[in-house]
Amino acid sequence: MTLRTSAGFFITGTDTEVGKTLVSGALILKLREDGIRTIGFKPVVAGTYVDASGQKLNEDLETLRIASGLNTREQSLCPFVLDVAAAPHIVAQQNKVHLDATRILDEFNTLTSVFDSVVVEGVGGFLVPLNEQEDLGDVAQAMDLPVILVVGMRLGCINHALLTCEAMVSRQLTIAGWVANTLSEEMPSLAENIQTLKDRIFAPFLGIIPNLPPHLQKSENAPYSIEALRFAAGHIKLPE
Repeated sequence: MTLRTSAGFFITGTDTEVGKTLVSGALILKLREDGIRTIGFKPVVAGTYVDASGQKLNEDLETLRIASGLNTREQSLCPFVLDVAAAPHIVAQQNKVHLDATRILDEFNTLTSVFDSVVVEGVGGFLVPLNEQEDLGDVAQAMDLPVILVVGMRLGCINHALLTCEAMVSRQLTIAGWVANTLSEEMPSLAENIQTLKDRIFAPFLGIIPNLPPHLQKSENAPYSIEALRFAAGHIKLPE
């Protein structure tokens, strides 16, 4: 099957904090290095901080900007920015904000009309709710991009990965591949767990990202550096 690589990818994960942003940024860099005009996009973010200049920012969005070659004030990459780091649909309800899939898709389509490729970073896991009727799986289905699964290598990830794959297949999405991301504390029997996933996920294995060296690890309330994204990009490949 020939993937619409130049159209972009939808990046989902087995859970929150498993490396979706790191992988998304790395993939953006790789696509741009191939001469494809690429930008990042995120349907919704929850959690902001204030930088030294007093500007309210989100670390995931700033990582996507760095990877996309954009300055902080350039181009909206997210239609819904929520301040509290919690389940987006709950924060939105508390703040009387309606997370609307139509608005998300409108902004996504605007980017696709300007850029060759859009790398969409999901929120949390694949089926995170947006509102009472819609979830991120619905958004991924409407975007119809090949999906890349980021597996945070920790206890429980095999079940989470296989359930996520089943959910994506049930929505007739193309799984372009999966990435194993080594988290801060290396998983016991890491190689054996990766082999188990290789045996059960019927999609290409795109690589394993080792734990970032200390000088590349990001601090709290800060984006990944371009050097960290390049390090990650060096350990994964684009789907064929």
